[in-house]
Amino acid sequence: MKKKFTEKQIHILDIAEELIAKKGYEGTSVRDICSKANINVAMISYYFGSKEKMMSYLYQYRVLKTRENFSGFADTIKDGKPEMQMKEMIKYIVGQLFKYNYFHGFVTQELRHTDHVKDELMDFYQLFVKKLDDVIKKGVASGVFTFTPKPEDVLTTIIGSTLFVIRNRNFYELYVPNKNDETYAKEAEKKVRMNLLMSVFAILGYVAD
Repeated sequence: MKKKFTEKQIHILDIAEELIAKKGYEGTSVRDICSKANINVAMISYYFGSKEKMMSYLYQYRVLKTRENFSGFADTIKDGKPEMQMKEMIKYIVGQLFKYNYFHGFVTQELRHTDHVKDELMDFYQLFVKKLDDVIKKGVASGVFTFTPKPEDVLTTIIGSTLFVIRNRNFYELYVPNKNDETYAKEAEKKVRMNLLMSVFAILGYVAD
């Protein structure tokens, strides 16, 4: 990962992310973070400015780490058949969005579009688009895919559908068999992933053997 954070900042961000994942943004206080990180409360202001600004840094940090992880993931599937690569990429993207779904509750449009976060997201999305484009072209060349949809449209479909489900639980849980907190996320992720597999492979004109 690019050297954009000090070791102390990374330590604080890791603690903050762990607590927010368990208790939510509103349920996690600066004092909670400082207590677990074993630092003085004033250190949040020193390193980040405020809790709100810390969340912007945390979002950027998560994007950087996920981008790094995706590069390693993409390398593990690079020699697979295009249909396998596409399936695994859909699974990966949906899985990451659900795994870090707590970001979507507090990250506003303004926060996500501060310059440093916007730049990281732009680079990240373009990385996905390039990989999707490679897989689509490989599939068409081998005769497995019939059509050549724009990779940016495929990415939009995957992310858009997943975020809709994450942000609209009251609606989506009507169609998910297990609705308690422990099983809902897992079942919802599975349902949206299967739907995306059908949708994406349909627009690719996938021809199964």
